[in-house]
Amino acid sequence: MSLFFAVLRRPRLWSTAIIQTWRLAVPGWWRRPPFLPVPTREYRAMRSTIQYGDPSRSIAADDLLKYLTWCKAEGSRR
Repeated sequence: MSLFFAVLRRPRLWSTAIIQTWRLAVPGWWRRPPFLPVPTREYRAMRSTIQYGDPSRSIAADDLLKYLTWCKAEGSRR
């Protein structure tokens, strides 16, 4: 929930966060609990392993904000 509030406090990243959420969401997410557009567990574990060396670690809010800022910058270059 802290990730949600971290993004909520930064309106300039809202559209980027929505776009990335849709890109990473599991197809048909609305048919299965938790009925949220989230990436698979396997994807989250892989990203946590790459970034933190621990597949069970949750992403830090600062890291998410840096990622979204990078996505926004890359999108504007296209």
